[in-house]
Amino acid sequence: MIMLKVLHTTTYRFNEHAHLLPHRLMLRPRESRELRLISSNVTMTPHAALTWAHDVFGNAIATATFQMTASNLVIASLAELQLDAVAWPVFDIAVSAMSYPFRYSDDDWTDLGALALPQYSDTAGVLRNWAQMFIRGGRTDTLSLLKDLSVGVSEAVRYQSREDEGTQTPVETLNRGWGSCRDLAVLFTEAARMLGFGARIVSGYLYNPEKQSVGSSDAGSTHAWAEVFVPGAGWITFDPTNRSLGGFNLIPVAVARDIRQTIPVSGSFVGSIGAFAGMSVEVLVTS
Repeated sequence: MIMLKVLHTTTYRFNEHAHLLPHRLMLRPRESRELRLISSNVTMTPHAALTWAHDVFGNAIATATFQMTASNLVIASLAELQLDAVAWPVFDIAVSAMSYPFRYSDDDWTDLGALALPQYSDTAGVLRNWAQMFIRGGRTDTLSLLKDLSVGVSEAVRYQSREDEGTQTPVETLNRGWGSCRDLAVLFTEAARMLGFGARIVSGYLYNPEKQSVGSSDAGSTHAWAEVFVPGAGWITFDPTNRSLGGFNLIPVAVARDIRQTIPVSGSFVGSIGAFAGMSVEVLVTS
């Protein structure tokens, strides 16, 4: 078990006083058996009224409402937590799901819903054909298949940090051969869905004290990965960027069907053309 602090600061700069419209914040880590949240505090400059709710996935969502104009907006989230995930997890997969292909129960299939359906077009079958290459025979060990798929993503795609907004489609990522952690997570998730698995995107933070993990040049950073639902074991964490299994160094904030649903800070403002000067994000994950 380790104690961690996560400081996530987003700063917007304007060339004039802008009228700030409501902002949507996804910054509170998700509590679980492996993660105990001790405290979580969000501060805003200028001051904003915060209202909290949970989305359809159970993610904590804060809406910030402002009463004044500002030339700068600073959103700072400080969370303290205990992380108790093991580095080499063992999964108690149900006998019925140990070999692929297997059939989800009717209830599981209904509840997984869109999480088991591809979200991107693949009319030429590029992604489907690529994913099926990891099936080793008529009966393939399920966990081995998913491990091979995760490693296959990092072998086919070179990690490259991208500062621009948005995410590449899975086929774009395969064709280009490079992508950010969110591109690799989307590719893995969509490939798993092509094989009939229920899968979801996860966003949060990477704890990287030895600075050896891909995706962070410091001891911590924002990060994206994936989870696949396997009967008996439940949601299994895969980080294709680092070829890792399990969440021993991952701090989840949001899970979702689509990467677009996990944006940490989103909002808008009213101002003249050219009012927006820029933004910066700083993330510190410390023990």
